[in-house]
Amino acid sequence: MVAPFTLDSLMPPVSGAVAVSESPDPDQKGRGRHAATRRKRWSVGRTVLVLALVAILAAAASVVARLRAPAATATVTSSLSPTVTVASNPVTLPWAAVGQSAISIPSIGVAMKSGPEVPVPIASMTKIMTAYVILEDHPITVGQDGPNITMTPADVADYDNDTSTDQANAAITTGEVLTERQMLEGMLVHSANDFADALATWDAGSIPAFVTKMNAVAVQMGMTNTHYADASGYEAQSQSTASDVLIIAARAMTNPTFASIVRMKTLTLPVAGVLPSYTPLLGFIGVEGIKSGFTSMAGGCDVLAVTRMVHGQPVLLLAAVTGQTGTDQPNVLLAAGGAALNLVNDVYFKLGTQQVVQAGSTVAHATVYGHTVDAVAQSSANVLAWPGVKVDRVFVATHHLAAGAQRGTVVGSLVVAVGSHHSSVPVRLRSDLPQGTLLQRIF
Repeated sequence: MVAPFTLDSLMPPVSGAVAVSESPDPDQKGRGRHAATRRKRWSVGRTVLVLALVAILAAAASVVARLRAPAATATVTSSLSPTVTVASNPVTLPWAAVGQSAISIPSIGVAMKSGPEVPVPIASMTKIMTAYVILEDHPITVGQDGPNITMTPADVADYDNDTSTDQANAAITTGEVLTERQMLEGMLVHSANDFADALATWDAGSIPAFVTKMNAVAVQMGMTNTHYADASGYEAQSQSTASDVLIIAARAMTNPTFASIVRMKTLTLPVAGVLPSYTPLLGFIGVEGIKSGFTSMAGGCDVLAVTRMVHGQPVLLLAAVTGQTGTDQPNVLLAAGGAALNLVNDVYFKLGTQQVVQAGSTVAHATVYGHTVDAVAQSSANVLAWPGVKVDRVFVATHHLAAGAQRGTVVGSLVVAVGSHHSSVPVRLRSDLPQGTLLQRIF
């Protein structure tokens, strides 16, 4: 049998007798020293060889690992300015000849007024804030009736006073039970002052305490020219401006319950029976309410809402008119409503769209391994346009993008926003991303 080959088999055998000889031969001593030196050198050489082999294997493993590693991730950055401003051309609107006028397009943050404003009595437009506070404190959804409210002798006395002073009212009796919804309907649709007072007392314990809440909300909303003195608006000290009124009107119309009530042409109550709306032009050419008002001090006032389709998008338009003069209530209310309708119709015709991104235009850049490829909008993006409106354009990288991604790969989306209107456009690679060279993959 042949002995297996080992590194040690290359060494010459060493005799132990020589190492312990009592009378060593000089030649033998020399041969022993040479043999020991050879063994030492071979041991060092073997160690170096093993370390070199380990280093080579480790380097090879590292190369293999890098070759097997995923491709690098591309960096994607927007190439657009984040804001675009619609050209600010002068806009002329048919403001009411007397009193104050204002318009609002809440969804895109547009608000305009007829000129410098000072607070004036606003009559029953005050009830917009009253209803807003009630629904904030006691929210009900469309179709819900809400809590029951029992009419007290004090409520009936208030009704009697409203009747004797020729205030708007709805008949009630002591012990009559009405729901929160019925009370809101009587106040907003038929403008019943006794219902406004009863709701305020039910909510806050007293009318003054409720009025404090109303004024706090007005301050919170930035209605700097508004001060309320009562819950119904009968008091001349309840004052505001057309543009301030639109702030609370826009907020109230976001509540589906409020919006559904002000669209009602009539309501039916247990004692009062069928009562009509005092809001002029309700239902005419899409008029959706929302609230009129009249006193001898305030004149005719109206806040009007319509929803118009603008380039396929429903848009809520609001207008407020105050101070229409005259002593005949139906006529001055109609004058206020007509002036408000003229305003929203004119706004509708002047409201347009503007293209802020064109299909195929470069929106972003994707970079990997030092190479950059354009990313383009898949389609055009248009927004509602009004002079001076600012449009936000935000690129959102929504997909992991690796080297070698092919042309047409979605890299993210471009979100275009003006006010509460948003649209999104997919963004894709214009051409293939490079795979990367072998050296780039390794190093």
